[in-house]
Amino acid sequence: MADLPSVSRRTLFGGALAAGALAAIPASATAAEEAAISPRRPGQRSMIGVPFERHQTVRIGMIGLGNRGMSMIGGWSAVPGAAVTAVCDIRAERAKAAADKLAAAGKPRPAEYGGSADAYKKMLARDDIDLVYIATPWEFHYPQGKAALLAGKHVGVELPIATELDQLWDLVDTSEQTRKHLFLAENCSYGRNELAILKMAHQGVFGEVTNGHGGYLHDLRELLFSDTYYTDAWRRKWHTRSTASFYPMHGLAPIAACMDVNRGDRFATLRATATEPKGLADYRKRHMPAGHPSWKETYINGDLVTCLIETEQGRIIRAEHDVSSPRPYSRINSLAGSRGIVEDYPARIYVEPDHSGHAWKDFGPYRERHEHWLWKKLKDDPNLGGHGGMDYVLQWRIVQQMRAGLVPDIDVYDSAAWCSPVPLSVVSLARGGKPVAVPDFTRGGWTKARPGLDSQPSEMPG
Repeated sequence: MADLPSVSRRTLFGGALAAGALAAIPASATAAEEAAISPRRPGQRSMIGVPFERHQTVRIGMIGLGNRGMSMIGGWSAVPGAAVTAVCDIRAERAKAAADKLAAAGKPRPAEYGGSADAYKKMLARDDIDLVYIATPWEFHYPQGKAALLAGKHVGVELPIATELDQLWDLVDTSEQTRKHLFLAENCSYGRNELAILKMAHQGVFGEVTNGHGGYLHDLRELLFSDTYYTDAWRRKWHTRSTASFYPMHGLAPIAACMDVNRGDRFATLRATATEPKGLADYRKRHMPAGHPSWKETYINGDLVTCLIETEQGRIIRAEHDVSSPRPYSRINSLAGSRGIVEDYPARIYVEPDHSGHAWKDFGPYRERHEHWLWKKLKDDPNLGGHGGMDYVLQWRIVQQMRAGLVPDIDVYDSAAWCSPVPLSVVSLARGGKPVAVPDFTRGGWTKARPGLDSQPSEMPG
């Protein structure tokens, strides 16, 4: 792929790109840039296949206690063998509210940190934290994730783990240097339908898998313009400073798992298209009063950003992001092969030789037949909750892996690959939709088959 336009691993695009900066992006790149994957430094080794050290109790420190963080705190404290020992938010009152919530539920009261932008650094100095969970606005994920690794903690980060290519590489390198895992807390990868489809793909139900679609189509306009939902309107402001596909991972990650990305295949190239940014300005015109802060904003992020990703084995994935248009929610979740296809929203299937006549069939019986062991074990758990239960399944599995000393289902290489469309979409769009090379964050490790989300049944240690 040396003839493809590419991006150096040290180029910054994802979050810092304003409208006037597009002209600064080169129209082409050299073959040397294409191959610019620096060798590992002395003492730096791959984290592929590295298990967690065993923990009797997984002690969790939480950074970010807004909507997402507060919604996850109950699950973290409910998983057997887990304890939230510290909570942190730049707004100290949120840390107190989180601690109050745990205490009211009969859990030990965690230590509280807040009141300043670097309060999390003080929390990371504690020696009673094994796992740091980060649920802050996107621009803070990279510095907080790296700081947690350097403090000797394992790290789970909400989407995305970073917004710039340089940052993704740095998290890979820092994980390898510290020998600690950093992973994307991708809850949709643990969805009931998604895990059943994964098993079906691996069992050959769809024949040879050739293509799939995944993404995040969610009308967030009302929330984006809310004065309280996203603190300081942080998420809406991203639409004023970047053209990126911000958040396709919810659908992209499950499809990538079905295609064994980083486990026999890998993302090879990406090309992006975007519609004009019309939705947010139109919503503002119809719903926001004169004098609202949003009237000072210019939106540059396309309503629908589509990434077409080709894998090394010739498979195609279409990953979409749209939060600015009126539409029902969908993560798309489509997988197709030589013997059939499955689609979600609504869930439906058509596979040979079971079906004929060009008519969709009910997915339900197939999900029952191919139910993932995690859902068999946890679907009647009284703590199951959060986005249809997938939040708790994610939390339970992470704690179980850490307590049992297992290899994580999702590692830093998966996380970097799944998040790479954020910066790479910007580059491709700036080059008129031309394909750009996707870095091999595994440095060649992708060629070997290995377990992932389609794991073998195991127990929670007693």
